[in-house]
Formats: sequence, C-alpha cells, structure tokens
Amino acid sequence: MNNALRPTRTTATWNRGLYMLLLAIFYSIAEFVLVFVCIYQFVSGLVTGELNRRLLLFSESLCTYIGQILSYETFRTEQKPFPFSQFPETNDPIVSQQ
Repeated sequence: MNNALRPTRTTATWNRGLYMLLLAIFYSIAEFVLVFVCIYQFVSGLVTGELNRRLLLFSESLCTYIGQILSYETFRTEQKPFPFSQFPETNDPIVSQQ
C-alpha cells in the first residue's frame, strides 16, 4: 500500500473525529427542531393565514447552521459550527419583505 494513501493517525485527526461525533448529535437535534418548525409554521399559516416572520428568520438561520454542520462533517471546511463559533444570523431580504 502506498504511504500517501494511508490515513494518518494523529491527535488532530482523532480530535476532528470527536468533533464530528458531537456535531452529528447536534445535527440530529437541529433536524428535529426543523421538523417542528415546519409543522408549526404550516399550522400557524392555516390558522392565521400569515407566516410567522420571526420563525422564518429562525428557520433560515437553522438551515444555514445545518449546512455548516454538513460542510464540516464532509471535510469541506475546517471551521467548526456553533457552539464552537457564533450561531448564523440571517437578514434574508425575501423573509424581511413578507
């Protein structure tokens, strides 16, 4: 086997693996929250006839956060998402206009 293809077993690799495991748990929680937000927004829209603006902003941030987790998990980035950095904020103009 070629030495260049062999995975390295360094402390940094193991640390990343631990972060990945922890972030996989956060991903599961965020996924559950997102499903709840979708259901609540749907029911709220049926009852009131309008979308909840705060919930739209939160859901946009939550979707960005999930994307950040997936980017770290798939080695697209080295920047660790929340809680190791700031939770993403959004000022989506489409959401702000509604």
